[in-house]
Amino acid sequence: METLVARGSIPAINKADIDNFLLPIPPLEEQERIVGILDRFDVLCNDIAAGLPAEIEARRKQYEYYREKLLSF
Repeated sequence: METLVARGSIPAINKADIDNFLLPIPPLEEQERIVGILDRFDVLCNDIAAGLPAEIEARRKQYEYYREKLLSF
C-alpha cells in the first residue's frame, strides 16, 4: 500500500491525495439513528432537569449491583 504521508518532522498530505479519498456515508436510516442517539446524549448532558435524574438512577443501579455482589459471598 502506498503511503500518503510525507516523511519528515511534520506529516503532510497534499491536495491531490485528499481529492482521491473515499469517505463512506452511512445510509439515511443509520444517520437518523445516530442523530437520535446524539440528541438524547445532548439533552442528558445539557438539561439538568433530564440529566440529573438519569444520573441518579444510573448510580442507584450501580450501587444495587455492587451491593448484591458484596452480599452474595
